[in-house]
Amino acid sequence: MDSLNVSVIGAGIGGLASAIRMAARGYSVTVFEKNAGPGGKIGELRQEGFRFDTGPSLFTLPHLVDELLALGQSSDPTSFSYKKLDTVCLYFFEDGTRIEAKSEPAQFADELAIRTGESRESVLNYLRDTEKLYEASADIFIFNPIRRILSSAWHLTRVKLKSLLVFNPFRSMHSENRRRFKSPHVIQLFDRYATYNGSSPYMAPATLSVISHLEHNLGAFYPDKGLFSIVEALYAKALSLGVTFRFNTRVSGLAYSKGKIKGIKILDKTIPADRVISDMDVNAFYRFVVPEITAPWSVRLARYSSSAYIFYWGMSGRFPQLDVHNILFSNSYKEEFRHLFKLKKGFEDPTVYLFISSKLSREDAPEGCENWFVMINVPALDSSEGALEKDAVRLIVARKIKRVLGIDPLPHIRFERVTTPESLQDYTSSFKGAIYGNNSNSVFSAFMRHSNRSARFKNLYFTGGSVHPGGGIPLCLASAAIVDREMES
Repeated sequence: MDSLNVSVIGAGIGGLASAIRMAARGYSVTVFEKNAGPGGKIGELRQEGFRFDTGPSLFTLPHLVDELLALGQSSDPTSFSYKKLDTVCLYFFEDGTRIEAKSEPAQFADELAIRTGESRESVLNYLRDTEKLYEASADIFIFNPIRRILSSAWHLTRVKLKSLLVFNPFRSMHSENRRRFKSPHVIQLFDRYATYNGSSPYMAPATLSVISHLEHNLGAFYPDKGLFSIVEALYAKALSLGVTFRFNTRVSGLAYSKGKIKGIKILDKTIPADRVISDMDVNAFYRFVVPEITAPWSVRLARYSSSAYIFYWGMSGRFPQLDVHNILFSNSYKEEFRHLFKLKKGFEDPTVYLFISSKLSREDAPEGCENWFVMINVPALDSSEGALEKDAVRLIVARKIKRVLGIDPLPHIRFERVTTPESLQDYTSSFKGAIYGNNSNSVFSAFMRHSNRSARFKNLYFTGGSVHPGGGIPLCLASAAIVDREMES
């Protein structure tokens, strides 16, 4: 068995997945994490009887976690369970329209027909096309090294090529949705999937519509013990495979010579490494770990994704009009994205996302209470307008909730914690607070993402949401699988 020494920078989900894959191969693996524990953006907050997942809240493709937990020989089997949601999300519009997105496609299509007048068949055709697009593209664009995309696409069958082009990549997501649907409500609902990687539906290519397939065809899931239990399960798995973790340890540089990494630097000490995997935000990596190296074009010409303002509210009372996942749409969606990516400033009528895990896990809130995760998208920190004021944002969000739901949230708040673009940058090293690194507001964005393998150092690799294939739990896990393949090629 090979005894290579692998150093992983960062214990986010991409770093955990990479550590597990390397340890399962028999390598000696050490993970260096600047924070006190694992998880990165997938965090947990417990306060005054409330529990919050502080990062990603929607869980798709759970088999990718199951696959990791089944790797290698470990001393203790890792327990991890989840359930499929009957309702993916509730959607609320300013005109009073309410849409319940059932996980079963036919029921979802029926609901849209009843609530909006949209043709049932147009919805089902759209979902069938997103399924075909996923089946044609997943192995090429998601689970494949970026350097092999063109060569893999060259060998596509005629049937798969037709499925791949069913959504015109040179058309924006919004233009495609407007072409397929008549209802403004349905168009807006499907436009929102551009936000899953911090982009605008008015600029992102139509092919990103494939994201809706994960929820509406394959289903949305919820781990029995919350989203942070994914981190707990992967961390336990890594430990059982012999991975060493060094928390509260910031990597300050790399030692290298003649195109090869020799080790990582912790303050004035160099720790030898045969291979290095970085799970850091790639824009931060080049600026703070290896600032002396000329960054690639994907970093020098970075166009940042959106950031977020998140309020964690411990709420007195229960609110039966809400479900686990809830969207309160902006009444001026195009203007919201113009503010995010053109004006780069906050907007007075933002779309509000409400995640309430206590709807499923009553232990996440005291009796008679709920835990509200309340998020809006805001620009990354490259605006001349300066930081958004917390009190002003809170008031905007509260007014939106009161206007759409008829609930004034402010008198119900027993506990509050806030995440801002600044705190995202500080805690997760997301440069400028951009959650997904670069945005996908161009047909060429997928090809501009940083590769999972360094072009300069043959033993340096990259994983996580800021590199290929992108952000979100499934894609971070896919990036670790790609690193695994790249390391053996």
